[in-house]
Amino acid sequence: QVQLVESGGGLVQAGGSLRLSCASSGNIFSIKAMAWWRQAPNTERELVAAITSDARTHYADSAKGRFAIARDNDKNTVYLRMNSLKTEDTAVYYCAADKIDRYSFRYYEIYGMDYWGKGTLVTVSS
Repeated sequence: QVQLVESGGGLVQAGGSLRLSCASSGNIFSIKAMAWWRQAPNTERELVAAITSDARTHYADSAKGRFAIARDNDKNTVYLRMNSLKTEDTAVYYCAADKIDRYSFRYYEIYGMDYWGKGTLVTVSS
């Protein structure tokens, strides 16, 4: 099994920045792709950014140019740097991991991923 623990969420003003971290433990050798998702109240969970084991990345349109995903394999950690935050970025952000690097990130959007963290709340105030 794999455990994912997110940190770094909090309250930030619009225009500010945050960096989320997700530490993985357990059977980490089974992890290939990692990703950040988010879910705002009364909305579906959205894939925000993903990165494969060979460093291919994917971003939701809403995240392009503002967010950056990175992974440190030595530390078994994936990060999400969020800049120019907007009130609509307010959500619970979840870290997720999958045992397979998919060619199409759309696969993850449809079928989800194998492992999930419990989430960290990001609140962006106006």
